[in-house]
Amino acid sequence: MITYDPSTVPHAQMHGILLSGVAPRPIAFVASRSAQGDINLAPFSFFNAFASKPPVVAIGPAVSVRSGKVKDTWRNILETGECTISVVTYGMLHQMNLAAAEYPHGTDEFVKAGLTKVPAETVDVPYVGESPFVMECRLVQNIELFREEGGNGNIMLLRVHRIHVKESVLTEGKIDPRKMDLVARMGYHWYARVTPDVCFELPQPGEKLGIGVDALPEPIRTSPILTGNDLGQLASVVTLPTPDPQWREPRSHADSVEHELIAGNPRGALDAAIRNNSASVWMLHRIAHAFLEKGDTVGAWQTLYIAHPEVVPQLLTNAVV
Repeated sequence: MITYDPSTVPHAQMHGILLSGVAPRPIAFVASRSAQGDINLAPFSFFNAFASKPPVVAIGPAVSVRSGKVKDTWRNILETGECTISVVTYGMLHQMNLAAAEYPHGTDEFVKAGLTKVPAETVDVPYVGESPFVMECRLVQNIELFREEGGNGNIMLLRVHRIHVKESVLTEGKIDPRKMDLVARMGYHWYARVTPDVCFELPQPGEKLGIGVDALPEPIRTSPILTGNDLGQLASVVTLPTPDPQWREPRSHADSVEHELIAGNPRGALDAAIRNNSASVWMLHRIAHAFLEKGDTVGAWQTLYIAHPEVVPQLLTNAVV
């Protein structure tokens, strides 16, 4: 593993390393107004949400790495205390990139990028009409980061006073990430697009606690087949499923473990392993892994019970109820 000491790495190189590892990052299309009334629009990937009551977000308009210039956005928000933040979708990707260019002070990037200005309700700054999610914000606090060491960063805490959401991105009254088509910033010149096929749901832990990876028997916890994700799924159960002897009885005429695994049919693979007397410990671990890839934790546990009958009494005794 390569180790970097930020105090010895050139600024531009550290910028690339940091932003490649802290990714993907949402992009804030920040509109601001100077004290003279000039409108500015610029994208920032130093952006996230930090509270919901009241809603607070933050952006980090750092001094430019390339030119050393202070960002108009930072200066404008300090002068007026207001801004709007519009999220960036794939449909405005190249307009966003155009607005990121270092135009002369006073240039209106809404005009340069061909984006629509929509008047806000609570601040005197327009927002991007093409964006499906918009926030109207006022400055809470600006924090200059390590100026005594020559630091170039800032954190601007912003309280959200209005949120606008297009109805086209809602499903049953909730924002649907599959409809947002958001763009995220990676490192260097890389971006990511949040398409429906990359979205997935993961139920959050409830009040009842899972048994934990530390409660898994050593043969399972140290398996060379089961991944960290596999162990996390197995350890997320609140109570262990009761061993079912019928799982040892084939339910189909499957006769090839490999064919069934390729087909994504772990139950068929288990049937074939039992029928062919090839149900070795590691083969059963492979089949359990296949069950977990399909989200079938019960099937995985039943398969592991077959692989490790000696640990079943210990498991059931130590299980968290």
